[in-house]
Amino acid sequence: MEFEESLITTDPVPRSARNSLSLLSFNIQTGVDTKDFHEYVTKSWKHLLPLKERISNLNRIADLVQTYDVVGLQEVDSGSLRTGFLDQTEYLAHRARFPYWYRQVNRSLGKIAQHSNGVLSRIRPHTIDEHKLPGLRGRGAMLVELPTNREPLLVCIMHLALGKRARRLQLAYISELVKEYSQLVVMGDFNCGTDSRELHELVDSTHLKLPVEDLKTFPSWKPNRKFDHILISESLSLQNTHVLEHTHSDHLPICVEIKLPKGVVLEQ
Repeated sequence: MEFEESLITTDPVPRSARNSLSLLSFNIQTGVDTKDFHEYVTKSWKHLLPLKERISNLNRIADLVQTYDVVGLQEVDSGSLRTGFLDQTEYLAHRARFPYWYRQVNRSLGKIAQHSNGVLSRIRPHTIDEHKLPGLRGRGAMLVELPTNREPLLVCIMHLALGKRARRLQLAYISELVKEYSQLVVMGDFNCGTDSRELHELVDSTHLKLPVEDLKTFPSWKPNRKFDHILISESLSLQNTHVLEHTHSDHLPICVEIKLPKGVVLEQ
Protein backbone atom coordinates (compact mmCIF):
# COMPACT_ATOMS: atom_id res chain seq x y z
CA MET A 1 0.00 0.00 0.00
CA GLU A 2 1.02 3.59 -0.51
CA PHE A 3 1.77 5.27 2.79
CA GLU A 4 -0.25 8.39 3.29
CA GLU A 5 -2.07 9.19 6.41
CA SER A 6 -0.55 7.89 9.60
CA LEU A 7 3.04 7.77 8.41
CA ILE A 8 4.19 11.40 8.73
CA THR A 9 4.28 12.53 12.35
CA THR A 10 6.93 15.21 12.72
CA ASP A 11 8.64 17.68 10.43
CA PRO A 12 11.38 15.84 8.51
CA VAL A 13 14.88 17.24 8.71
CA PRO A 14 16.43 17.57 5.21
CA ARG A 15 19.67 15.66 4.77
CA SER A 16 22.12 15.71 1.91
CA ALA A 17 22.26 12.78 -0.50
CA ARG A 18 24.39 9.96 0.88
CA ASN A 19 25.07 6.31 0.27
CA SER A 20 25.23 4.86 3.77
CA LEU A 21 22.47 3.82 6.13
CA SER A 22 22.24 2.73 9.76
CA LEU A 23 19.55 0.20 10.70
CA LEU A 24 18.41 -1.35 13.95
CA SER A 25 16.07 -4.25 14.65
CA PHE A 26 14.49 -4.71 18.07
CA ASN A 27 11.82 -6.99 19.54
CA ILE A 28 10.67 -4.70 22.37
CA GLN A 29 8.19 -7.13 24.01
CA THR A 30 5.63 -4.27 24.27
CA GLY A 31 7.95 -2.41 26.62
CA VAL A 32 8.14 -5.17 29.23
CA ASP A 33 11.56 -5.60 30.86
CA THR A 34 12.28 -9.32 31.53
CA LYS A 35 15.25 -10.46 33.60
CA ASP A 36 14.75 -14.24 33.83
CA PHE A 37 12.68 -17.04 32.29
CA HIS A 38 10.60 -17.49 35.45
CA GLU A 39 9.24 -13.95 34.96
CA TYR A 40 7.27 -15.19 31.94
CA VAL A 41 5.11 -16.94 34.56
CA THR A 42 5.50 -14.90 37.75
CA LYS A 43 5.09 -11.56 35.96
CA SER A 44 2.85 -12.64 33.10
CA TRP A 45 0.29 -10.05 34.22
CA LYS A 46 2.60 -7.36 32.80
CA HIS A 47 1.68 -8.56 29.31
CA LEU A 48 -2.04 -8.10 30.02
CA LEU A 49 -2.40 -5.03 32.24
CA PRO A 50 -1.08 -1.46 32.13
CA LEU A 51 1.96 -0.65 34.27
CA LYS A 52 3.77 2.63 34.94
CA GLU A 53 7.22 1.25 34.17
CA ARG A 54 6.21 0.52 30.58
CA ILE A 55 6.38 4.21 29.64
CA SER A 56 9.76 4.75 31.29
CA ASN A 57 11.05 1.69 29.46
CA LEU A 58 9.69 3.02 26.16
CA ASN A 59 11.49 6.29 26.86
CA ARG A 60 14.76 4.39 27.30
CA ILE A 61 14.12 2.55 24.04
CA ALA A 62 13.47 5.88 22.29
CA ASP A 63 16.80 7.21 23.57
CA LEU A 64 18.47 4.08 22.26
CA VAL A 65 17.04 4.14 18.72
CA GLN A 66 17.14 7.87 18.01
CA THR A 67 20.56 7.82 16.31
CA TYR A 68 19.54 5.32 13.60
CA ASP A 69 18.10 5.96 10.13
CA VAL A 70 15.65 3.04 9.99
CA VAL A 71 14.36 1.03 12.95
CA GLY A 72 12.36 -2.20 12.63
CA LEU A 73 10.26 -3.10 15.67
CA GLN A 74 8.63 -6.37 16.62
CA GLU A 75 6.16 -7.09 19.44
CA VAL A 76 4.83 -3.56 19.64
CA ASP A 77 1.26 -2.83 20.72
CA SER A 78 -0.82 -0.46 18.61
CA GLY A 79 -3.13 0.69 21.40
CA SER A 80 -4.96 -1.53 23.88
CA LEU A 81 -5.76 -1.85 27.57
CA ARG A 82 -2.32 -3.15 28.52
CA THR A 83 -0.60 -0.06 27.07
CA GLY A 84 -3.17 2.45 28.24
CA PHE A 85 -4.38 2.57 24.61
CA LEU A 86 -1.04 4.00 23.52
CA ASP A 87 0.18 3.25 20.00
CA GLN A 88 3.77 2.37 20.86
CA THR A 89 5.17 2.84 17.35
CA GLU A 90 3.70 6.32 17.14
CA TYR A 91 4.92 7.15 20.64
CA LEU A 92 8.49 6.07 19.85
CA ALA A 93 8.41 8.02 16.57
CA HIS A 94 7.48 11.22 18.38
CA ARG A 95 9.79 10.64 21.32
CA ALA A 96 12.83 9.82 19.15
CA ARG A 97 11.85 12.45 16.54
CA PHE A 98 11.44 10.17 13.54
CA PRO A 99 9.55 11.99 10.77
CA TYR A 100 8.03 8.80 9.29
CA TRP A 101 6.49 5.78 10.95
CA TYR A 102 4.11 2.95 10.19
CA ARG A 103 2.67 0.03 12.14
CA GLN A 104 1.27 -3.27 10.97
CA VAL A 105 -1.32 -4.92 13.19
CA ASN A 106 -0.89 -8.68 12.85
CA ARG A 107 -3.26 -9.91 15.55
CA SER A 108 -6.06 -7.73 16.89
CA LEU A 109 -7.62 -8.82 20.17
CA GLY A 110 -9.73 -5.70 20.45
CA LYS A 111 -9.18 -3.79 23.67
CA ILE A 112 -7.05 -6.59 25.11
CA ALA A 113 -4.04 -6.44 22.75
CA GLN A 114 -2.95 -5.18 19.33
CA HIS A 115 0.07 -7.30 18.34
CA SER A 116 2.07 -5.41 15.71
CA ASN A 117 5.30 -4.74 13.83
CA GLY A 118 6.52 -1.19 13.39
CA VAL A 119 8.98 0.88 11.40
CA LEU A 120 10.56 4.26 12.19
CA SER A 121 12.39 6.07 9.41
CA ARG A 122 14.31 9.28 8.84
CA ILE A 123 14.06 8.75 5.09
CA ARG A 124 10.70 9.19 3.38
CA PRO A 125 9.66 5.77 2.04
CA HIS A 126 8.37 5.50 -1.50
CA THR A 127 5.90 2.77 -0.51
CA ILE A 128 5.14 0.50 2.42
CA ASP A 129 3.36 -2.81 1.82
CA GLU A 130 2.22 -5.16 4.56
CA HIS A 131 1.75 -8.90 4.25
CA LYS A 132 0.20 -11.53 6.49
CA LEU A 133 2.53 -14.52 6.67
CA PRO A 134 1.47 -18.16 6.19
CA GLY A 135 0.77 -20.29 9.24
CA LEU A 136 -1.19 -19.48 12.36
CA ARG A 137 -2.72 -16.01 12.49
CA GLY A 138 -0.57 -13.25 13.93
CA ARG A 139 2.71 -13.06 11.98
CA GLY A 140 3.47 -10.42 9.41
CA ALA A 141 6.06 -8.65 7.28
CA MET A 142 6.41 -5.08 6.04
CA LEU A 143 8.15 -4.14 2.80
CA VAL A 144 9.56 -0.61 2.96
CA GLU A 145 10.89 0.83 -0.30
CA LEU A 146 13.46 3.61 0.16
CA PRO A 147 14.12 5.66 -3.00
CA THR A 148 17.59 5.98 -4.51
CA ASN A 149 18.83 7.55 -7.73
CA ARG A 150 18.63 4.06 -9.26
CA GLU A 151 16.51 1.11 -8.18
CA PRO A 152 14.92 1.28 -4.72
CA LEU A 153 16.42 -0.17 -1.58
CA LEU A 154 13.93 -2.61 -0.06
CA VAL A 155 13.85 -3.11 3.71
CA CYS A 156 11.77 -6.09 4.85
CA ILE A 157 10.83 -6.13 8.55
CA MET A 158 9.26 -9.29 9.97
CA HIS A 159 8.55 -11.48 12.98
CA LEU A 160 8.54 -15.22 12.28
CA ALA A 161 6.77 -18.10 13.99
CA LEU A 162 8.17 -20.31 16.74
CA GLY A 163 7.68 -23.55 14.79
CA LYS A 164 10.19 -24.67 12.16
CA ARG A 165 7.57 -25.78 9.61
CA ALA A 166 5.76 -22.44 9.82
CA ARG A 167 9.05 -20.53 9.51
CA ARG A 168 9.94 -22.43 6.33
CA LEU A 169 6.59 -21.51 4.81
CA GLN A 170 6.96 -17.90 5.89
CA LEU A 171 10.50 -17.49 4.57
CA ALA A 172 9.52 -19.15 1.28
CA TYR A 173 6.70 -16.60 1.00
CA ILE A 174 9.05 -13.71 1.81
CA SER A 175 11.57 -15.02 -0.71
CA GLU A 176 8.97 -14.66 -3.47
CA LEU A 177 8.27 -11.09 -2.38
CA VAL A 178 11.89 -9.88 -2.29
CA LYS A 179 13.89 -12.04 -4.70
CA GLU A 180 13.81 -9.53 -7.57
CA TYR A 181 15.45 -6.79 -5.49
CA SER A 182 19.23 -6.51 -5.74
CA GLN A 183 19.41 -3.79 -3.05
CA LEU A 184 17.80 -5.57 -0.14
CA VAL A 185 17.76 -5.72 3.67
CA VAL A 186 15.74 -8.35 5.55
CA MET A 187 15.61 -7.96 9.31
CA GLY A 188 13.66 -8.90 12.39
CA ASP A 189 13.02 -11.64 14.91
CA PHE A 190 13.55 -14.85 12.93
CA ASN A 191 13.21 -17.18 15.96
CA CYS A 192 15.99 -19.32 14.45
CA GLY A 193 19.76 -19.28 14.14
CA THR A 194 22.09 -18.80 11.17
CA ASP A 195 22.60 -22.55 10.92
CA SER A 196 18.90 -23.27 10.39
CA ARG A 197 17.73 -24.88 7.18
CA GLU A 198 15.00 -22.31 6.63
CA LEU A 199 17.41 -19.39 6.78
CA HIS A 200 19.79 -21.07 4.33
CA GLU A 201 16.86 -21.66 1.95
CA LEU A 202 16.05 -17.94 2.06
CA VAL A 203 19.65 -17.01 1.22
CA ASP A 204 19.84 -19.59 -1.57
CA SER A 205 16.74 -18.19 -3.28
CA THR A 206 17.59 -14.46 -3.02
CA HIS A 207 20.51 -12.04 -3.33
CA LEU A 208 21.02 -12.11 0.46
CA LYS A 209 24.16 -13.08 2.36
CA LEU A 210 24.27 -15.04 5.62
CA PRO A 211 25.51 -13.07 8.64
CA VAL A 212 29.05 -14.12 9.55
CA GLU A 213 29.25 -12.55 13.02
CA ASP A 214 28.40 -14.59 16.10
CA LEU A 215 25.81 -12.18 17.50
CA LYS A 216 23.53 -13.60 20.18
CA THR A 217 20.39 -11.66 21.09
CA PHE A 218 18.24 -13.94 23.25
CA PRO A 219 17.60 -14.04 26.16
CA SER A 220 18.70 -10.49 26.91
CA TRP A 221 19.90 -11.24 30.45
CA LYS A 222 22.19 -14.07 29.28
CA PRO A 223 22.22 -14.20 25.47
CA ASN A 224 23.06 -17.59 23.98
CA ARG A 225 20.82 -17.77 20.91
CA LYS A 226 20.98 -15.96 17.56
CA PHE A 227 17.31 -15.20 16.93
CA ASP A 228 17.47 -11.63 15.60
CA HIS A 229 19.19 -10.93 12.27
CA ILE A 230 19.82 -8.23 9.70
CA LEU A 231 20.62 -9.79 6.32
CA ILE A 232 21.85 -7.65 3.43
CA SER A 233 22.15 -8.36 -0.28
CA GLU A 234 25.43 -9.01 -2.06
CA SER A 235 25.34 -5.53 -3.66
CA LEU A 236 25.54 -3.80 -0.28
CA SER A 237 28.69 -3.41 1.83
CA LEU A 238 28.61 -4.09 5.55
CA GLN A 239 30.46 -1.35 7.43
CA ASN A 240 29.84 -2.68 10.95
CA THR A 241 27.38 -4.72 12.95
CA HIS A 242 26.88 -5.35 16.64
CA VAL A 243 24.42 -6.16 19.39
CA LEU A 244 23.57 -3.46 21.91
CA GLU A 245 23.65 -4.56 25.53
CA HIS A 246 20.49 -2.79 26.60
CA THR A 247 18.13 -5.11 28.45
CA HIS A 248 14.83 -3.26 27.89
CA SER A 249 13.15 -6.45 26.61
CA ASP A 250 13.75 -10.21 26.51
CA HIS A 251 15.67 -9.62 23.24
CA LEU A 252 18.70 -7.45 22.61
CA PRO A 253 18.66 -5.01 19.68
CA ILE A 254 20.92 -5.68 16.72
CA CYS A 255 22.21 -2.96 14.40
CA VAL A 256 24.22 -2.54 11.20
CA GLU A 257 25.65 0.22 9.07
CA ILE A 258 25.63 -0.47 5.35
CA LYS A 259 26.98 1.25 2.26
CA LEU A 260 25.19 1.34 -1.09
CA PRO A 261 26.98 0.48 -4.35
CA LYS A 262 29.23 3.10 -5.90
CA GLY A 263 27.23 5.87 -7.51
CA VAL A 264 24.00 4.99 -5.67
CA VAL A 265 22.63 7.54 -3.19
CA LEU A 266 19.49 7.71 -1.11
CA GLU A 267 16.93 10.27 -2.23
CA GLN A 268 15.07 12.31 0.39
